[in-house]
This record gives sequence, structure tokens and C-alpha cells, in this order.
Amino acid sequence: MGNVKVSGNRVSKTGFKLERGNEIEVFFPEKREKERVEVDFDIDILYEDEYLLVLNKPANLVVHSAPSVKDATLVDWLKSKNYSLSTLSGEERHGIVHRLDKGTTGAMVVAKDNRTHAHLSEQLKTRTMGRIYLAIINSPLKEDRSVEAPIGRNPKDRLKMGIVQNGKYAKTEFQKLQISKNGKEELIRCHLFTGRTHQIRVHLNHIQRYILGDEVYKIGKDKREFPNIFLHAHKLYFEHPEIGKRLEIEAPISQNMSNYFHKNF
Repeated sequence: MGNVKVSGNRVSKTGFKLERGNEIEVFFPEKREKERVEVDFDIDILYEDEYLLVLNKPANLVVHSAPSVKDATLVDWLKSKNYSLSTLSGEERHGIVHRLDKGTTGAMVVAKDNRTHAHLSEQLKTRTMGRIYLAIINSPLKEDRSVEAPIGRNPKDRLKMGIVQNGKYAKTEFQKLQISKNGKEELIRCHLFTGRTHQIRVHLNHIQRYILGDEVYKIGKDKREFPNIFLHAHKLYFEHPEIGKRLEIEAPISQNMSNYFHKNF
């Protein structure tokens, strides 16, 4: 606010109406360098070569910086290791081809150069890159099922995504794996055919289910506290941009989710 002048007068309010003949000046504030943050954690590398690497993202780690993010991010970790990274996603997202939500764990591919980044991004668009997740949900599915429903910003809550008529096409397949000892929860497999924001969580919400630890899309009055959402990117497969070989990389399940599973299943 305050970075625009109309006919010599600084405008500080939204909704200002222009008139014919107004002269408009726009001032761009100087870019502030992000304060260097301490990186006091490490990330397991599942695969690496001169073109890309695949990481096993830990829980409660933000992938890239944003105005509200104060702690070190996954990108900060990459920079601390002096990786040469692609620049197609911009200054704050060097190397990032796709992202995982803060609480979600598992496999993430990072591009080291722009050619590799472009090739991997194209695979995301054509759905030849695949991502398979594991999740523990609050109530067992009646049967394996596929959900095809368009996703967009929830008009009633801007912090959420939702099923909206003019949203982007999205498809997820859910497969039953194992029901908990008490019969009330279930480990499922989630196969993403598209990559919309919060896709698995929104599609589960659409069929009256939610992932344990998900405070945003939780249904009902479950007051239990979990260290993070029990959603794990278990497998990532794609064609290597240079070698041309199909890679399938699996990420070991996180310790928190593993402990809960062995205790309750």
C-alpha cells in the first residue's frame, strides 16, 4: 500500500476510482534479502545424480519461503549444502518441481538444472510422473474407489480448497490396505493422477473421511493431538530426463506414522 501515485497524490486505500487523464506512477519497493536462518536439521537423500535428487521430506518442514515463514525451509537446506539448482520456479523455489504440505512426509524430486526441471514439469502435466501416498484415515472405506471431482479455492473458507464447479480437473484412486485393531481406522493407498493443492485431503473430505492429524479438513470432534498429519508420499516414479530410464523410488515411512501404525494395527 502507498506505492502508487495518481496525478501526484499518493493512494493509500483500495478501490480508488481513476478518471480520464490521470497520471499514474508506481513505485516498487527495494527487495529485501531474506535474513540467513540457521539450518539445524538434515534430510535423507533417496537418490542423486548430476541432474536431480530425490529427498525424503521430514514432517513439519516447509518446502520454500513465504512472508509468514520464519524457520528454515527445505530450500534453505538445499542452499546450505551448496547445490546447484534450477531457477525456473523463481528465487525462493530454486529446484522445486513439486511440493509437499508442511506436515506431509515422503518423496520429493528436486531439479539441479533448468532442462531437467522443464522435463519433469512436463511429466507432471502429462501425468507420466506418478505419486503414490499412504494415509491413515479416521474410518475404513467401504470399498476401493476412484474420485474424480474438480478442485478450487473454497469460496466459504479461503484457507481451504474444495470441490467447486469451475475448479481444475482432479482424480485420485483410494485402495484399502489394512484396518486397525479396533476396526475404526484404516491404512489406505492414494494414487494421484493430478497434482492439485490438498487434493488427497479434499477428495477424502468429499467422501466423508479425513486423515489423522489433519486439523484443516477434520470432520467431527476428534480432540486427539498428533505430531503431524499421517500422510506420506511413499513412491515417486518418472522417466529420467537424460537417461530415459523409468525410475521408481520409495521413501521409508516416517517414525511418527510408523509408531502409530505398529501400535494400533
